[in-house]
Amino acid sequence: ELHRMLREGEVRKPYLALANGHWRDKLRNVKLALRKYHTANGERRVAVDEAGQHAHTVFRLVRHCGDFSLLEAELKTGRTHQIRVQLAHLHHPLLGDPVYGRRLTIPRDADQEFADALRSFKRQALHARRLGLAHPVSGEFMRWEAPLPADMQQLLQALETDLARHPAYAE
Repeated sequence: ELHRMLREGEVRKPYLALANGHWRDKLRNVKLALRKYHTANGERRVAVDEAGQHAHTVFRLVRHCGDFSLLEAELKTGRTHQIRVQLAHLHHPLLGDPVYGRRLTIPRDADQEFADALRSFKRQALHARRLGLAHPVSGEFMRWEAPLPADMQQLLQALETDLARHPAYAE
């Protein structure tokens, strides 16, 4: 039953994502088909391709953070690397994504705390914040929340501090 619920989009799975660039929409439905493939050295990758499987993500802008955008991403389908590939395709790669992103560059005017936080952040800035679903037997809606991990919380705090020192970049 859980597999059916996942397959049919009955499970709510919002993520927090820190993406590069200035996201322009408060709410955006992204429907881009994704196709899996393997690289010459056997690594699995995913690309936007009309011949692939339907993939739907709803992105909500939480806030602009200077050169970054904090987004909530709600999966309507559950494709491999869905959020990462769709953001990269839209020219807003996930911060810290070594496969679909770009090389991390420290903004020239970043304060030392923010620059250090960026350098020490060793993963993708993506957090599965909540899971919600109706219990398969009772029908009662159930919800679980995961607090923001310390490293991502530290990165966002350093970014906030940097923005406070450079108010021209804040919104």
